[in-house]
Parts: sequence; C-alpha cells; structure tokens
Amino acid sequence: MRTLLEKGREVLWTLAPVVILVLILIVTVVEVNGDIFWRFVIGSCLLLFGLSIFLWGIDLSMNAIGALMAEEVATSRHLAKILIMGFLLGFLITVAEPDLLILGSQIEQASGGEMRALLFVYVVSCGVGITVAFGLWRLLKDRMRFGTFMAILYVIILALALFVSEEFLAIAVDASGATTGALTTPFALALTLGLASLKGGKYAEENAFGLVGVMSAGPILAILCMSLFTGEQHIYAVADAFTVETGILAPILAVVPKTLVESVLALTPIASLFFLFNGFKFKISRTRFLPIIAGLALTVFGLVLFLTGVHAGFLDMGRIIGQQIAAIDWRLLIAVGFFLGMIVVLMEPAVHVLGSQIEEVTAGHIPIRLIKVTLSLGVAIAIALSMVRIIVPAVKLHYFLIPGFTLALLFSFASDPVFTAIAYDAGGVASGPMTATFVLAFAQGAASIIPTADVMSDGFGVIAMVAMAPVLSLNALGTYVAYKRRKSAKLAFKEEEPTTLRPIARTGEHVCIIVDLIRGRSDEVVALARSVGAQGATILHGRGGDDQAIVKIPFIGVEVLPEREVVMIVTDEACAERVFSCLHAHPDLQARLSGIFCEALMKRYPTPQ
Repeated sequence: MRTLLEKGREVLWTLAPVVILVLILIVTVVEVNGDIFWRFVIGSCLLLFGLSIFLWGIDLSMNAIGALMAEEVATSRHLAKILIMGFLLGFLITVAEPDLLILGSQIEQASGGEMRALLFVYVVSCGVGITVAFGLWRLLKDRMRFGTFMAILYVIILALALFVSEEFLAIAVDASGATTGALTTPFALALTLGLASLKGGKYAEENAFGLVGVMSAGPILAILCMSLFTGEQHIYAVADAFTVETGILAPILAVVPKTLVESVLALTPIASLFFLFNGFKFKISRTRFLPIIAGLALTVFGLVLFLTGVHAGFLDMGRIIGQQIAAIDWRLLIAVGFFLGMIVVLMEPAVHVLGSQIEEVTAGHIPIRLIKVTLSLGVAIAIALSMVRIIVPAVKLHYFLIPGFTLALLFSFASDPVFTAIAYDAGGVASGPMTATFVLAFAQGAASIIPTADVMSDGFGVIAMVAMAPVLSLNALGTYVAYKRRKSAKLAFKEEEPTTLRPIARTGEHVCIIVDLIRGRSDEVVALARSVGAQGATILHGRGGDDQAIVKIPFIGVEVLPEREVVMIVTDEACAERVFSCLHAHPDLQARLSGIFCEALMKRYPTPQ
C-alpha cells in the first residue's frame, strides 16, 4: 500500500498542471457545457487512480518478466537464437499495442480502406521485430556502440524519406510513437536493464537504455519501405464530423468495455510468452510467480482506468479547446500548444517508468528533474511548431523532421553516451496515449476551424513532431554535458600539482597505484602499465568528482556528476615506479595518480606464483 501511495503522490504532481491549465482556459476564454466539464473532472480522477495502479503493477510484473527474459536472451550463445528471440519479443509486444491498433484504424479510414489496419499493424510489428533482433545482437556481442548503431538506422531512414510523400512520412513517424505505448515501453526498459546488468562492463549504464529507441526506428523503416515497394504515395483523408456526446456517466461507462478489450489484448502476447517460457524453462517458485500474476492484473486494471479517463474525459475537452482557441487568435493557439506540451508529456505513463530506471541505473547522479525539464521544453516547442504547420499551409512536416533528426544524429556523436541512449528511449515514451488523444484532439480541433488545414494529415504530424523532439533535445543536452565535462577535466588537470611516488625502501613491498580517470580512458592506462611490466589491473566504474568536475546546468539549477573510472594496479616497487613515470609522461590522459603501500594486503592475499 505504501508503494501505491508513493505512486499516487508522484502522479498527482504531474496531473495537477494539466487540470489547472484547462480550468484557467475555461474560466478565461473557453466555453464548455456542464456535461463535458464534469466528464473532464471524473476523467482526471480516473487518470490519477489508474496511472498509480498501473505503475504499481508494472513494478510487480513487467520488471520481473523483463529480467527473466533478459537472462534467457543473454545466455544464448548462438546468433540465430538471439535473432529469433529478439524478433519474437519485438513482434509479440507490438502486434496488440492499443495505440498502434487505434492508429491503424485511423489510417484505414483516412485511406478509404485502401490500406488495411491489420496489414499496417503487421508491417509495423515486423519492422519492430527486425530492429529489436539486431539491437539485442549489438548489445550482447559488442559489435558497435549504441550511437553508431542508431546513426546507421537513421541515415537509412533519412535517405528513404527523400523518396516518399509527406503523408507517409508523417504516418511512419506516428507509427513509431504509437508502437512504444503504455505496455510495450515498460517491458522493453525492463528487458534492457536486465541484459545490461547481466552483461556488465564499462558500458553498463548506457546499455541499460536504448531498446525503446531501437523499437521506434523499426516502424519508420517498415512503413517507408512499404510505401516504396507498393508505389502508394498519397492518402486522401475525409474527417468525420465532430459531435459532442451528452450525459456524464453514460459516455464514460460506454468506453469501459472497449478499453478493457484493448488492455487485455495488449497484455496477452507478453503474458503468454512468459507463461510459455515459465512452463518449459524458468519454472520459478510460487512465491515469485504469484506477485507477477497480481502485477499483471493490477497493470490491466490500472490501464483500463487510465484509458477510460483519457477517452471519456479528455478527448472532447481537447477538441473543444483547440477549436475555440483557433477561432480566437492564431498566436494564442501557438502559446497554448507550447504550455500544453510542457505539461502533457509528464503525464505519459512510460515517462514515469523511464524516470525510475534512470534513477536506478545512475544511482541518482543524472537528476530526473533535468530529464523531465528537457523533455517538457522539447515537446512544448514541437507542439508549438505543429500549430504553426496547421496555421501556415506552406510549412511542411519534413521541414522539421529531416533537419531535426539530422541534428540529433550529429549531436549523438559528441554527446555523453548515456544521454544518447536515454534520448532515443525518450522519443518513444513521449508520444504515448496522452499525446495520441488529448494533444491530437487539440490539434484536430484547431485544424477543423482553420480553412487551409487538413484534419487527418496535420493530426498525424503532431505525433511525429513529439516523437522527434526528445531525441533532439536530450542529445543536445548530452553534448553540452560532455563539452562542459571535458573542459572542466582539462582545467582541473592543468591546475593540479604533479604527483610523484615517495621514496620506497627496498624491502620487497608491493604498491597499489590508483589512477583516477575520466570515462573511457582505462584501457589506455592498462596498456601503458602492461608495456612496462605490470601484470594486470582492476577497473572500477562510477560517478563522482570534485566541485570543479561537476557539470552545472544553468537556469534549471541541477548538477550532473561525471562518470569516472578508477584503475588499481598492484605490482612490485620497481615496476610501480616505471608505471608511475610512464603515466606521468602522458598528460593527455588527465589522470590523477596516487601511490598506496599494500604490503599488509599482499601478505594476506599473496600474488600467485
């Protein structure tokens, strides 16, 4: 119960700004009838309870299932098994995602039935399966760094985007956002964390993220390839007339059966795969099995409450606000879109799950507040620019998407690697059910009032913009952090007095040399030590440093501790002096050296002969 209360308190702080913004608009510029207002209030309560229960269920079920699946994949020695397991996991956790099913039905309607919803869902799911398979292969086999892997994927995407229409580009990126929904994202995060924990190594932090970003690339590749292979280039949309339902409880209750079916369908493939593996492989004890079952039930129950609140209380309100504000002033529409983006992204269920994992993996050294502020600003700007697209017909979607993803790729090569992995994950989690409902309804309401706008194509573009914004903003933040860290490290090294070993009496003592380094230089230190006679070393990874090394983010008031590597070399006195002088001859390593006598330690744990 304490966990539920903690989740509820967290959700309340993120839900309150949206409710306050809507209430301010109702009091000042927007007119709504009593039925819609009370449905919005009830929907807000359902959101609060539903999201709290959902997050509690995720902690009990998805994290445990993801860890078990990670162990199964990580222990696979054959490439074929890794690829098959990766494809099955990617395909099965995507094929019944509620957000993807909704988007598929919208596209079928928009295309006049030419593009079937079922075909769309299966094509997207296959794309996810393929990219997840190769993403797991990259992680387990250490074939390339994550930033390089994603750069290859997005270079292919940008090349294909030049040959497809704006409609298909919007649908492809929207499918990317719809794929990483409320259920698939927590499972993917838990799977990645489990794999990174089992594999370990110096890249464990960045390997704990990134699979959601890999999943997000799959649908884009699949839809763009489908457009090129089929030759289909345009979608002609016919928007349904907007009608406001009457009543308070009746519309809410009418949504419950549909959301229940969607939630159960979304959870069934993941749960079925777990039950299958548990019957033949895991065979976990009853004490571990029952909490997972309880967590699955809580996850479904919480998701039903959450989606009911969104569909019954928020859709009509979002559409009405968009219509009335667009009719008043286009500048006000852009401003409201900006503020809406700042707060709505924090209500996404998967954002909370990602935040918890960041806190766990980095031990709190990457502040969650920093990630959330960056996400809010990025999504706010994206929605504001989407309003500009609706207002100005000459502004096209690819004017933002292609330069945005290109800049994100360039930043990723200079960014802190952990921020790069988090950035691609955040692109998936930001475009969840709240974005696909409230923000989409807001954009469609505005587009229905502005004569030059197209409701369906401009609505698709909003989700695409939201999916791109976190990738760009967090990679830019990671580049800033990496630049400040390198600058402060060089400054601290220049100001530090040279360190030398004190004279050692010729008594046969052993010495432990401790080398404190910035991240990524330990292999060079070990190679230099071996070159002068040292037999080996122990490498520790962590975060820390003095005040000069801490990266302080201006205006926000948060600090990011740098990643450090500590190399401990235990050797005899003569070799220790050679190692010490050799390391001092390479100032570009920016290493802080110290010598510790370890005679007592070596007597207790003698070096094997």
